[in-house]
Amino acid sequence: MNIYAIIILSALIFEYVFDLITEILNLKALESDLPDEFKDVWDEDQYQKSQEYTRVNIKFGIMTSSLSLILTLVFWFAGGFQYLDSIVRQWELSMIWRGLCYIGILILLRSFFSLPFAIYKTFVIEEKFGFNKTTWKTFVSDMIKGLALAVILGAPILAGVLAFFQYAGNYAWFYAWMVTTLFTLIIQYVAPRWIMPLFNKFEPLEEGELKSEIMDYADSVDYRLEGVYVMDGSRRSSKSNAFFTGFGKNKRIALFDTLIDKHTIPELLTVLAHEIGHFKKKHILKGLIISIIHSGVVFYLLSIFLNHKGLYDAFYMEHQSIYAGLIFFGLLYSPIEFILSIFMQLFSRKHEIEADEFVVRTTDKAESFISALKKLSANNLSNLRPHPLYVFFNYSHPPILQRIKHIKKLAKSR
Repeated sequence: MNIYAIIILSALIFEYVFDLITEILNLKALESDLPDEFKDVWDEDQYQKSQEYTRVNIKFGIMTSSLSLILTLVFWFAGGFQYLDSIVRQWELSMIWRGLCYIGILILLRSFFSLPFAIYKTFVIEEKFGFNKTTWKTFVSDMIKGLALAVILGAPILAGVLAFFQYAGNYAWFYAWMVTTLFTLIIQYVAPRWIMPLFNKFEPLEEGELKSEIMDYADSVDYRLEGVYVMDGSRRSSKSNAFFTGFGKNKRIALFDTLIDKHTIPELLTVLAHEIGHFKKKHILKGLIISIIHSGVVFYLLSIFLNHKGLYDAFYMEHQSIYAGLIFFGLLYSPIEFILSIFMQLFSRKHEIEADEFVVRTTDKAESFISALKKLSANNLSNLRPHPLYVFFNYSHPPILQRIKHIKKLAKSR
């Protein structure tokens, strides 16, 4: 076992053990008493249900991550990567087509093994707790559409990356970076109009008091509202949410129909103000810039390690190939990705607090915002007391109780 194998194996085991520890801590942090702050929205039965929902998901997550690690290690040390490469090489294809087949088969194998877990999660766990609205027809349709998009959109960009590293010489990483960046920007621009509607219906918010309040608010904060849409989230789940997507003329805010059904107009306005706050505080732009820089670093490092024979020896490969190198480098890079994810979660939580502050500063509806957050936590059976260490490594949003305390503090200081 060479140094590459030791690093990758150590990283896989470390991440698994670390995740296991934080999951167990989060499990032990569950408390039976409903916090006083939430007694005006939650009831005891609902709170106990949320505790059980958290407990079931934690145990399910531990089981799936354990099996995933076992399957990965078995495939690795049984020579699965080399065996698949020997099969693909017999097809006498060009390097690019061989690479597409190799990586495509690995993705299909992973999807095949994860499918039972996705089915159990959707039709057993989510069904048990009253969330699932997905039919088998929708579930299968989503899989087919996802696979089609992977082929139509993913295959060309992967082929381009393989071609650059095969033929473009020392600057291959730069060309690959530029093309994937352009591709990402195009996808983000067209996704709200052409891709997302493949999975959900987006209807413009109808005329009425809610739309009038939203338009007036948007004018008050100098936000050009391109569109507010209602998404049929109830088609798959009873959970509620809202999100901002796209940019330029295609930027839009989407409110789940379940969100509109369960909240008052002032509450909905504050939820939308939070999403506008992300845009006004340039969180979307900052995230995009960080993502672009990150991909550039990844491509540069890939160009360094792609020709290291030891990386292929670690996986018992008889031949070096760009397509296999992409997979192996991804595993080698995972410790760095783990560290970077910590900082990204920190940035994300900071941005959420800033968006909350934007709501308090630009509306007089702090109490409505708190009420909206409480209802969201109740409707989604959120864990009200997650373990701090688990939050630090895994939460993109601050815990709901922390957000509420901060909003109240800001409101009092105004």
